[in-house]
Amino acid sequence: MARRMARRPYKLVLRLGPRVEKARFATLEEALGALTERVPSVARRGARNALGREYEPVKQVAGRLELRGPGGLRGGVDVRGDGSAEAYTGWVRKQVVEREDDESAIDALRRAVATR
Repeated sequence: MARRMARRPYKLVLRLGPRVEKARFATLEEALGALTERVPSVARRGARNALGREYEPVKQVAGRLELRGPGGLRGGVDVRGDGSAEAYTGWVRKQVVEREDDESAIDALRRAVATR
């Protein structure tokens, strides 16, 4: 009889330029821990030209780290070309999670998904 693998309900999708990496985790804390480890590895970018316009690094998304979970949980962190990051919730209609005091983008995401 085939042994059934335990389900890992949290999925992390890392979009770093043309690369896409996926990983599954059993708990929300494991998924957020992996996300925390990956944010510093997103490469910074210089200004880019496209369609006759110049885009400053702060206006570019250098990496998108998406979190998906049970009950329609969707959110993540966008890392900008200058190294700054902002958390969001949602999928189609993303809503930026405002930071409180000295919290990081990941802490803001953790707070937003924990209160869900």
